[in-house]
Amino acid sequence: MKKNIHPEYVECTVHCTYGNTFKTRSTKSELSIDICNACHPFFTGQQKLIDTGGRVQRFADKYGSATEKVAAREAAKKAEHKAQVEAADKARKEEREKKAAKKAERTADFAKKAEAAAKKAAEAAEKEKAAEAAKAETAAATDSADKDASAAAEKEAAPKATDAK
Repeated sequence: MKKNIHPEYVECTVHCTYGNTFKTRSTKSELSIDICNACHPFFTGQQKLIDTGGRVQRFADKYGSATEKVAAREAAKKAEHKAQVEAADKARKEEREKKAAKKAERTADFAKKAEAAAKKAAEAAEKEKAAEAAKAETAAATDSADKDASAAAEKEAAPKATDAK
């Protein structure tokens, strides 16, 4: 090692911002540090808020009301979403009611048409029965007329037959 080019290596007192003090060796006699191994969360396993020069307080002062604003914004979003859901539900309910009304109207129309068709079928059946009855009467009348005519023909034929004897 060359002489007179290196700084003097002396005993040093180290002061941590959390109040921890320990001795080591350094080129300076005193050191002031932000955090040491006794205070650091990595070594202690505990979460600590390290505030260097009031930075946390300045941040809270500057953005502290931001959490309230965010909460208010989220509440507004939730209320808006709820209103949209209720509007959609209302629209679906109205649509269902319209469909039910249309279905009831179609059912009533179908019932009227079915009733009209049943009346037409009953009238057609009555007309058919009346026509069959009329045919039967005309057939009976023709049969009786034929019988009368054949009976008259036999009566006329019978006296002629007796005359011929």
